[in-house]
Amino acid sequence: MLRVEETFSIERPPQVVFDYVVQADNLADWQTSKTFAEQITDGPPRRGTRIRERTKMPGRNEWEQIVEFAEFERPRLLGTHIVEGPAPIDGRWTFEPDGDATRVHFEAWGDLHGPQRLLQPLLKLAVARQFKKYHRNLRRNLEAR
Repeated sequence: MLRVEETFSIERPPQVVFDYVVQADNLADWQTSKTFAEQITDGPPRRGTRIRERTKMPGRNEWEQIVEFAEFERPRLLGTHIVEGPAPIDGRWTFEPDGDATRVHFEAWGDLHGPQRLLQPLLKLAVARQFKKYHRNLRRNLEAR
């Protein structure tokens, strides 16, 4: 099983960070490998909300996946599950108040199969590096507001 974790702080309150993260319109601004993201479930974001996203990583073909909010407790917890797509890596963010800031803890995990399983050590490093970059973007975007 592939598993990565990261903890970081953002100088904004948890509800601001949470609300930014759950908006599909913001996704490509902080997860910069996303070329497209749209909420395909009606209504405001909540548990069960689905987002269609397209991802393009350097040296790879673009792919599409459907992500579902499997856990949703505003403003403290967001868990995502890949419903359809080739990258079976789920994630969970927890948001805790830390004075005027938010302490964010992130975990990602997934069972890899076939050739991906053989490449697991390299994929783990790549996934960790990619999410570290995403989270730097997230911090930068929110703190610039």
